[in-house]
Amino acid sequence: MSTCKRPNFAINLLLLILALRCSFFPAFSSAPNQKPSPLPILPLPTAFQLQWQLGDMALFFHFGMNTFADSEWGSGHVHPAAFNPTELNASQWIRVAKDSGFSRVILTVKHHDGFCLWPSVYTNYSVRSTNWKNGNGDVVAELAAAAKDAGVGLGIYLSPWDRHEACFGDTVQYNEFYLAQMTELLTRYGEITDVFLDGAKGEGEKNMKYLFESWFSLIHQLQPGATIFSEAGPDTRWVGNEYGFAGSTCWSLYNKTLTDIGDTNNDYQYENVGDPFGPDWVPATCDVSIRPGWFWHASELPMSARSLLEIYYKSVGRNCQLLLNVPPNTSGLISDEDIQVLQEFTDLRRSIFSHNLAINAVIDASSTRGGIQETHFSPYNVLKEGIYTYWAPGEKLTKWILFIDLQELVSFNVLQVQEPIQMGQRVIEFHLEAWSQDGVWMRVANGTTIGYQRLLLFPKVKSRYLKLVLDKSRAEPLISYLGIYMDPVTVLRDTPDKKSLGRFNGSQVLQTTTTNNSLGASM
Repeated sequence: MSTCKRPNFAINLLLLILALRCSFFPAFSSAPNQKPSPLPILPLPTAFQLQWQLGDMALFFHFGMNTFADSEWGSGHVHPAAFNPTELNASQWIRVAKDSGFSRVILTVKHHDGFCLWPSVYTNYSVRSTNWKNGNGDVVAELAAAAKDAGVGLGIYLSPWDRHEACFGDTVQYNEFYLAQMTELLTRYGEITDVFLDGAKGEGEKNMKYLFESWFSLIHQLQPGATIFSEAGPDTRWVGNEYGFAGSTCWSLYNKTLTDIGDTNNDYQYENVGDPFGPDWVPATCDVSIRPGWFWHASELPMSARSLLEIYYKSVGRNCQLLLNVPPNTSGLISDEDIQVLQEFTDLRRSIFSHNLAINAVIDASSTRGGIQETHFSPYNVLKEGIYTYWAPGEKLTKWILFIDLQELVSFNVLQVQEPIQMGQRVIEFHLEAWSQDGVWMRVANGTTIGYQRLLLFPKVKSRYLKLVLDKSRAEPLISYLGIYMDPVTVLRDTPDKKSLGRFNGSQVLQTTTTNNSLGASM
């Protein structure tokens, strides 16, 4: 006979009440509620635009019949037998890209001459008509395989202008032809991360209409993750020049209706700067060639690594992606002298940016969203790499300051700042102050837009205490990263940047200038 007794009914009832209270009333916990994130401010980037922006840099490979004809704009009538890259090694191209810090590559699968680097069934002007590999070669396939193995994104440039095909000039026939070739490229070679196209066309050529909206729809249908570049987007835009320089003010915000692809009347300054009131998110691509030409020429040499570093400050450091053209030579390889420059460029970036001099700093802020106990928006978030953690100030304030104690005297001349662009681009103006040896705050650098990333280079400063002051913003400013660095090699110029703004690949150059308006910082 069991000696166990049933629990007292009152105790059972008490246990039940306590269990229900724990289940349904967690608010009685002593832990405070977390403050929700601030509202994003429109427009916002898509997931694929975010991935594109996080890549910083991409390599452009201009390669094709022009490489062998020693030309920039081919006639479309060079015999296919001229194309014979006997040592072509796409794995070398990808290795150079990856070793140099480039996460994506774009290949000119067809340039203006119409010659195709893949065996298209829609033309007789392709690798299939050459003696290279007995007509069985496919440059696109080799590059796609090498890129996939290395984890590098693959993009294509399929020129709308075609100087070989007889149907060019017939709107219906040529648009059908173009989309047929685009379909081949987007369905044969795995994932395509970028589709690059433009409206370049020589004077006096046949007039016809490109059905860009149909092209964009098909591209996004076949490769939903691809970002499409053109002068007007839809996903990324041209920066308005071929020197790789963005404006010292550069918004990812844009109005696509104000720019037409291939229109020589486009406002290149608008493309360069963007639009703080733009309804669309269309970040800028800064394209430039490592050599004077876009295709490889034996008579040309690459620019210096220091020149590339200057371009880096004015492209990646101004909220853009750098698209650097490095053309393979007639052997089908990237030339040794180009590789040497890229290695030196990589070493320079590593020597400057490998160690954030503020990494052990004590950080404070004029306010924090949710109060000083709210760690989710702590000012210390600015020392964590990445854009998904950030400092957020208190609401409805007009004074936003980050205080940085480096804990020792430090010499530096570069400021890096990033915004969490998934929340929108916000900052309009900001500046950096340093505590001088005379015991006063001195302004050392001024900037306008930040966006994904801003790099400001200024005369060397030695200080322990800094203030990042956010002067104007479209909404409460949010800062995801702050870096302080020393660049020992770049020589600041007293004169502002003055570069001509012109058409992609050098066509229809319009003479205007862009000036760096950043007081106290020349880059």
